[in-house]
Amino acid sequence: MDTTLLPRLTEWRRHLHAHPELSEQETKTSAFLQDRLRELGIPFEAGIGGAGIVATLSRPGSNRSVGLRGDIDALPIAERNDVPYASLNPGAMHACGHDGHAVALLGAAAMLAADPDWKGTIQFIFQPAEENGAGARAMIADGLFERFPMERVFAFHNWPGLEAGTVAVHDGPVMAAGGRWQVTLHGLAGHAAIPHQTRDPILASAHLIMGLHTIISRNVDPCDAVVLSIGQIQGGVVSNQIPESVTLVGTLRTYRPEVREAVIKRMENLIAGTCEAYGMRADVEILSTGRSIINTPAEVKLAVAAGEAIGAKVRTDLRPSTTGDDFSFLIKDKLGAYVWIGNGPAGPDGELHNARYDFNDAILPTAIDWMHEVARRALQDDVPTP
Repeated sequence: MDTTLLPRLTEWRRHLHAHPELSEQETKTSAFLQDRLRELGIPFEAGIGGAGIVATLSRPGSNRSVGLRGDIDALPIAERNDVPYASLNPGAMHACGHDGHAVALLGAAAMLAADPDWKGTIQFIFQPAEENGAGARAMIADGLFERFPMERVFAFHNWPGLEAGTVAVHDGPVMAAGGRWQVTLHGLAGHAAIPHQTRDPILASAHLIMGLHTIISRNVDPCDAVVLSIGQIQGGVVSNQIPESVTLVGTLRTYRPEVREAVIKRMENLIAGTCEAYGMRADVEILSTGRSIINTPAEVKLAVAAGEAIGAKVRTDLRPSTTGDDFSFLIKDKLGAYVWIGNGPAGPDGELHNARYDFNDAILPTAIDWMHEVARRALQDDVPTP
């Protein structure tokens, strides 16, 4: 990449880091990115699916097209880093590196604009609301693919713990389908000293928790990777009262849709059985809207070739992660690949979604070079067949 641009990109990344905005609130972030695109002389349309932006570079001589995506939202985490560009927005932080992803996409756009050696159309997708899983679908619903045609879509995510600048490409699943679930058990409140006159939702929830945790060990093929976790338990306000209700909130992560359906069915059966056994009534919400990211074969080859062409260390031996990303919806009906680019050593506090995480500015050249190269190769490659 043009190293003279790197100081500006680093400054832009740190500005975004200092001014994080949560999902579906990225008004100032979008405005900043629009100003930078104008500064770079790259045409764009804004307001796509909310705060989304699509910048377009097009040259005559080919009807081929490709998309590159970077997410832009932050997380509701209070930053604990002691750096000059730490978050100025209380309770919000770029704890996943979307500040770096967005700026890398700006860098790739600048690099491709200056490169005369390609023909066709490149769409640069600045996507909001990845963290709450709404952004990709909102942009699609707003006509992303109809208004901005692309045959293939590529993206990257920085990856703490992986050697800085390494490009990791998965042949198949990359990330799991996520989904939040919530169960509220309603019993009968009463004095804790007279428990026989109550129907205790705390006791019922304890048995339900134990039952839910047997699903993976007793109802799922050991060869299938599934995570069923409970992250919140809410119930009770005083020590001498049995409460009226208890709420359990958790996450479900799977790769194969049929496994997800089977796990959800088993969850529903256990909840119904617990209600019958303990005299409860349940409100159940199991969101099955997540999708796993599964790279398509030809695009895996392109991603690997692009990494090798820029001189990066390329790895194809890493296991997929049970984390999720709504890039999965962008490649639901499109060909594409999603890679990891090493962010360097994580340490005890440097993992994603940690209050001390920070994007490594030193990997910007690798990320930009990889996007530049994979876009060029996608336009030169054989016409893809879905």
